[in-house]
Amino acid sequence: MKLTRDQVKHVARLADLPLTDEEEEKYSQTISKILDYVEQLNQVDTSDVEPTFNVTGQNNVFREDTTDACLSQEEVLSNAPKKKNDMFETKGVFEKE
Repeated sequence: MKLTRDQVKHVARLADLPLTDEEEEKYSQTISKILDYVEQLNQVDTSDVEPTFNVTGQNNVFREDTTDACLSQEEVLSNAPKKKNDMFETKGVFEKE
């Protein structure tokens, strides 16, 4: 499937990606090759293949959800450059320095 430069421009515009003329041509060719390969894969008969989500057979390993000792509030705040009311004090989002 041949992808035109206009189609590449359209997708780039949707993704807010500024592309040069050279990039438009390059991606037009590259994406066309990818789409040709996908079309080739679509021709493969998979009617006897059972759908699967995991081909490796591996499973996630979870650890026990336990609590451990943690630092006290005083220890946590001991290295804070600024603190106020027993909390970290930071510059406000809309404040200027």
